Amino acid sequence: MTDDLVLKTTLEVVDAKKGDHPVILDLRGISILTDYFLVVGGLNTTHVRTIADAIKDRLEESGIQPQRIEGYKEGRWVLLDYSHLVIHILAQEERDFYRLEELWHEAKVIEPSLA
Repeated sequence: MTDDLVLKTTLEVVDAKKGDHPVILDLRGISILTDYFLVVGGLNTTHVRTIADAIKDRLEESGIQPQRIEGYKEGRWVLLDYSHLVIHILAQEERDFYRLEELWHEAKVIEPSLA
């Protein structure tokens, strides 16, 4: 599965699970950590974990495993690291507080419909 297809598949899952306001940050040329961040909100810890589980399960169907998962137990901010794509699923309070979209202000924002 290509990186673009991984991103599209992930966005389909986020949409199906009613993830709140997904934002894709293009970090190519800005960060050596990854090419893209996908930042999405969840209503509560159960919703955050549900989105994370659905993404993980869908990508595993294609043989794609995350390199690491962080924050799942707490469910306030789950990070799924797929090397070229790092997915941040945050409860609303954490998303409002950390404002990742603003932290990486030099990143190009890609509309999910264009990904």
